Amino acid sequence: MKQSKWGALSWISAAVLFALSLWFSASVVIDELTERWGLGETAKPWVSAAVPAGFTAGALASSYFGLADRFNARKLFAICALAGALINSLILLADSAFYGVALRFLTGAALAGVYPTAVKVLTLWFPKRRGFAIGIVIGALTMGSALPHLLAWIASGLKWQAVISISSGLAVLAAAIMSILVKDPPQKGTASVFSFNMIGKVLRNKPVMLANYGYFGHMWELYAMWTWLPVFLAAGGSIPSSLLSFTAIGLAGAAGCVAGGILADKIGRARLTIWAMGISAACSISIGFVFGRSAVLTVILALIWGAAVIADSAQFSAAVSEFAESEYMGTALTFQMSIGFLITILSINLVSFLQPYMGWEGVFILLGLGPILGIVSMARFSRYEKDRLQEE
Repeated sequence: MKQSKWGALSWISAAVLFALSLWFSASVVIDELTERWGLGETAKPWVSAAVPAGFTAGALASSYFGLADRFNARKLFAICALAGALINSLILLADSAFYGVALRFLTGAALAGVYPTAVKVLTLWFPKRRGFAIGIVIGALTMGSALPHLLAWIASGLKWQAVISISSGLAVLAAAIMSILVKDPPQKGTASVFSFNMIGKVLRNKPVMLANYGYFGHMWELYAMWTWLPVFLAAGGSIPSSLLSFTAIGLAGAAGCVAGGILADKIGRARLTIWAMGISAACSISIGFVFGRSAVLTVILALIWGAAVIADSAQFSAAVSEFAESEYMGTALTFQMSIGFLITILSINLVSFLQPYMGWEGVFILLGLGPILGIVSMARFSRYEKDRLQEE
C-alpha cells in the first residue's frame, strides 16, 4: 500500500514521541533512585547529564561510520529504540550509582540512532519545504522528552518502577511503528558522514559558525531548563509539578516547535531564532524572582518559557544546511549537534552546583545568558541570510 508523505510524517512523529520518553525516564524518579543508589549531590545531576553525554558519543560514532547510510534507516531506528528500551529497563536491576549512570549513558547512545535517523527519513519524504514537517517531529521529541512527567503524575500512587517500565514499553512500540507502519521514502539520500579532516572547513565558514554559536547559546539553556524546571516547580510546593512540567515542556513546547517552523518560513530563520531566544531569555531571567511569591505568574512564565525555549531548535541545523558545502555537510551538522549536547552537560551540572549558593534567581539568570549570546550571533548571521535571499 502506497504511503503519503503526511502519513509518513504522522507515524514518524509518533515513533519519535514514544522513543524519546526514555530520555528523562530516570530523572523524574530521581528521589527514589537517590535512595536506592545512594546518590550524592555531585552524582545526582549525572542521572540527567549522562544521557546527552551518551547521545554525543553515539552521534559521533553513527555519523563517522555512516550507519544511517549503510543500513536501512527505518530498521536502524527500530534496533536503536529496542536497545534503548532494554538498557532503560535494566535500571530496575541497578543497585548503585555507577551502574545507574552507566545505563543512562548507554540510553543516550541508543537514542543517537533514533532522533537523527528519524530526521534523515523525514527529509527524504520532504525534499522541499520541510520546515513545518521538521517542526512537527521536534515537537514530538519535545513531548516525548516531557512524557515521563505525565507518567509520573498518572502513576503517582504506584512505585517508581512503573515509570521506567512504561517508558521502556513505549520505546518498543516506537520500534514497531517505524519498522512496520512507516514505509521507505520514494527517493534515496546522499551519504552524509563525519570526517575530522573536514572540521577545519566548518570552522572557516563564517555563517555556519555564526549559526553554530547561536545553537550553542540555545543548548546552554534548553536541556538545563528541561532538567531543572520540574525541580524548581516542585520546590514551590503549591503547584502540581509533574503535570505542569509536562504541560510547559511537552504541550507548550510542541506548540512552540510547530509555530516556530511555520514562522521561520515566513519571517526568516535568523529573525525567528532572535525572537524565540529573546522571549526565552526574558522568562529565564524573571521566573526565579516569582519563586514562592505568585503561583499564577510562575505558571504563566513556565508555559511561555516552555514554548519559546524550543521554538527555534530546528532552525540552527537548517541554517547550517543552507551555508555548508555538500562535501562537509555531514561533518558540519554532526559538529553542531555534538558540541551543543556537550554544552548541556556543563550547564546541567553547573545549575546543580551553584543553586545552593545563588538560588533559583541566580542560576536561571545564568541560563539566560546563553540565548542572549545566541541573539548576538544570529543578528550577525542575519546579514548573510539576507544576502543569500537577495541572490535567489
